[in-house]
Amino acid sequence: MQETLAVSSGNGLVIGNAITDDLFTSFIKYLDVTQKSIETYTKAIRHFSGYLTCNGISRPTRQNILDYREQLKASHKATTVNLYIIATRLFFQWTEQQGIYPNIAEHIKGVKVSREPKKDALTVEQITDILNGIDTATVQGLRDYAIIVTAITCGLRTIEIARLKIKDIRQSGNNLVLDVQGKGRDDTEPVKLPLKTYKAILNYLATREDADENQPLFASCSNKNNGEELTTRSVSRIIKNAFINSGYNTDHLTAHSCRHTAVTLALLNNEDIQAVKDFARHKNITTTLIYAHNLDMANNTCSNTIADAIL
Repeated sequence: MQETLAVSSGNGLVIGNAITDDLFTSFIKYLDVTQKSIETYTKAIRHFSGYLTCNGISRPTRQNILDYREQLKASHKATTVNLYIIATRLFFQWTEQQGIYPNIAEHIKGVKVSREPKKDALTVEQITDILNGIDTATVQGLRDYAIIVTAITCGLRTIEIARLKIKDIRQSGNNLVLDVQGKGRDDTEPVKLPLKTYKAILNYLATREDADENQPLFASCSNKNNGEELTTRSVSRIIKNAFINSGYNTDHLTAHSCRHTAVTLALLNNEDIQAVKDFARHKNITTTLIYAHNLDMANNTCSNTIADAIL
């Protein structure tokens, strides 16, 4: 087995003497994944390649990967650390299969990811307060109102809101739906669109008379980018500003709180757990059960009973 490590950074040789873009392309083909995943794995492997280069490592060992994981933990979130470690494991699994380099990453674990929701949900009263605080006499206000209502009633992520086109609204049987391109997906899936939410969107679209179906559903109102697609950062800022303007300026309330609120309200109103999983488009029902478990804890009266007994 050769003792040269083949990793491509897109800039030619980085480590060893057998590093080519063709080799990296072969690794990507071996993965047989979507274009989005290709971009993710490419970023991860290039990051690992950069770590080796910066530390002058030409023949990495298992200890080098363990050290790499520790460095990642110090500067990245747990989910990112795990993604980079998974990519590294896959890469060395492949290099061993190809007779290029031994699998020094076998059985190296990621890091524990907290399953607790990181953001707070909004109450019905807070949602009403926030929506009432938006000036819907302006185009921007109509847009922002529609964005927040859509985010909450449809349980959408910011990236899903940013990707929506006008043509993504359609009739499916007796229901209106949004064709949503989910996180990490190249295709779309239908999400039921409540009538009241649809009316809020129509009120906004009525201000864009020249917009065609291929244009963004929610567009920029700025002078510089008027009519252009919003970025995920812009969507996050729009929602966060609406929170702040109504007096809810806390790190625990962000754009993701809209999705968190949607799942929480569905459970609070006794929707079936499987129905909530399907609504939230969770890959695993375990994620949905976390919300249910947290609500059970919040409604548990044991601590009050104990306090009444001893105090």
